[in-house]
Amino acid sequence: MSVPADAAGPPRPEGRDPGLQPERTRLAWRRTTLSCAVVAVLALRQALMAAGGSLGAVAGVAVVALLWLAFLCVAHRRVRELATAQPAALPAGAALAATACTVGLAVFAVALIR
Repeated sequence: MSVPADAAGPPRPEGRDPGLQPERTRLAWRRTTLSCAVVAVLALRQALMAAGGSLGAVAGVAVVALLWLAFLCVAHRRVRELATAQPAALPAGAALAATACTVGLAVFAVALIR
């Protein structure tokens, strides 16, 4: 039995009121950015303490700083977008960048612990 194209989902009114969902999402992005900043600061501290100012520590600090700045840029753009009346969906590139930054910080953390 096939489903007609009209019955694929509930009708969406044109003047849809999104309620507080964009606000909650914006706050979640802010919390995530704060968490990422804390992780970056702790990673920087650990890298400097573990290597004692060696070339590896400087490279690690640079990598962590770049990952944090990239995540900050993605999050700031998304927070600004969510402040509009009709926020667009998160682009795939931005989602991939945020994921890559998060995974990069996690990989760096594992490398520091070992």
